[in-house]
Amino acid sequence: MAENPEATLGCDVSPFISCKSVMLTEQASLFGFPNPLIGLASFFAPVLIGVAILAGAEFKNWFWNLYLVGNILGFVFVLWLVSQSVFVIGSLCPYCMVAWIAMIPLLWMNLGLVAAKGALGERFSSAGEIVYEWSWVATVATYVAISLVVLVVFWDLWPSLF
Repeated sequence: MAENPEATLGCDVSPFISCKSVMLTEQASLFGFPNPLIGLASFFAPVLIGVAILAGAEFKNWFWNLYLVGNILGFVFVLWLVSQSVFVIGSLCPYCMVAWIAMIPLLWMNLGLVAAKGALGERFSSAGEIVYEWSWVATVATYVAISLVVLVVFWDLWPSLF
């Protein structure tokens, strides 16, 4: 895209599933640089934390709270990106959707984990255990809600895929 803005990309599948349509918008670089850089940095943190835990690291409650705040901000950003793609841009980027798919279970599992650990206070521990145990339900429900919105908004364009 940088060398040839007229290029056709492999991820331009249909009139409404297109990387190029999304990449050429101002939403694609919200903070003055490409959003994928935010994704790369953001998804590195859970991997690093997971490796540290496997190595035996234990973190303080303030760390878990800060991590949860990051997850919540990431989830809000994803919801904003979804709304911009669906309602403003009118196109879906397949690579963006992969990031959306990854962020959703990350939020629900971490919300449950942090609460269950008591990092949000002991009164939320029991609720955290339930959220953690049932995080897959919240994940599926979020996927279904977003999928239904996409299905309805792009209803007339789905035949263009076939």
